[in-house]
Amino acid sequence: MKIVILGPAHPYRGGLAAIMETMAREYQSRGDEVKVYTFSLQYPSLLFPGKSQTVDTPPPHDLDIERVVNTCNPLNWVALGERLRREAPDMILMKYWTPFMAPCFGTICRIARRNGKTKVICQIDNVEPHEHHLIDKPFNRYYLGAVDGFVYMSEQVGNELKAYTSAPAIFSPHPMFENFGERVERTEACQRLGLDADKRYLLFFGLIRDYKGLDLLLEAFEKIEDKALRLLVAGEFYNDKEQYRTALDRLGERVVLHEGFVKDEDVCNYFSVADALILPYRTATQSGVTQIAYNFSVPMVVTRVGGLPEIVADGKVGFVCEPTTESIADAIERLYKDDALAHFAENFPAERKRFSWATMCDKLVEVYNKTK
Repeated sequence: MKIVILGPAHPYRGGLAAIMETMAREYQSRGDEVKVYTFSLQYPSLLFPGKSQTVDTPPPHDLDIERVVNTCNPLNWVALGERLRREAPDMILMKYWTPFMAPCFGTICRIARRNGKTKVICQIDNVEPHEHHLIDKPFNRYYLGAVDGFVYMSEQVGNELKAYTSAPAIFSPHPMFENFGERVERTEACQRLGLDADKRYLLFFGLIRDYKGLDLLLEAFEKIEDKALRLLVAGEFYNDKEQYRTALDRLGERVVLHEGFVKDEDVCNYFSVADALILPYRTATQSGVTQIAYNFSVPMVVTRVGGLPEIVADGKVGFVCEPTTESIADAIERLYKDDALAHFAENFPAERKRFSWATMCDKLVEVYNKTK
């Protein structure tokens, strides 16, 4: 097929860009013609809570990436839509994660589809966003109504999608992130991160936002009896860091804070030192961080929200608990009883087979075929 992938890609940073680039490579390996159209402007600086949206690494040599999408310029949306209408790819593959993108994405898609050939297929992360605004539902209707088919990655998203569209939709779990390399010998990883290799570490990883429940985890960690255990928090604050100050001060050296965005080449070090990954989320659809843990075979504790229990089966590669301090603390304590960590390690090879990029790309093509 002739495929255009439209969304985050180099030089934009983070998991979304890695996903789009991985799918581009998968389709190229099948003999498809693939072009990637990414942003010339993704978010205005006033709306972006982080320090930088891009990386300064060289572009990937094996992908055709063009920076052409300006999310704030309606003239750009129309022009790109017309360009795609003329180019007439078989499929425009998109990712949708926030209603902010809806006016831009929806306009481009509506114009591109006028050629009667091009189908828009969306790998959708979220329907309803984690932080709600009055514009969410009308923006969702505008974009989702312009899409021919969907692959969703949690049943919660699949159910929410039904309120907006009757387009074909198929479930496929979030694949593993395989672009962060292999595990590093633990002592070496500790040395790279400036950590004491004689300590044991639990990991909270990724962008820090209110719904991810770091405050719950800090409160839970105060209840842990093993005072030598360390909580390693690695990520960039997308909310007010001061709301955690009291808990951080109480815990003192028991929390190791590595503040800032973690570069791709450093991810392996954090997952190589951790006994387990802790996701104390208040709400969720799915989480790409769990798929990094699967790649490095790191056990997990996740809360029973959204699609997290679908990804982390309780008792197989981790524990599922309630989003309360008491339940999180109890699950952490259980990690170190009855050889739980060794048991989880034995189960990873079988569980990892559920999460392949080939399967995800097959599902996207399956949805595409349903639209004909």
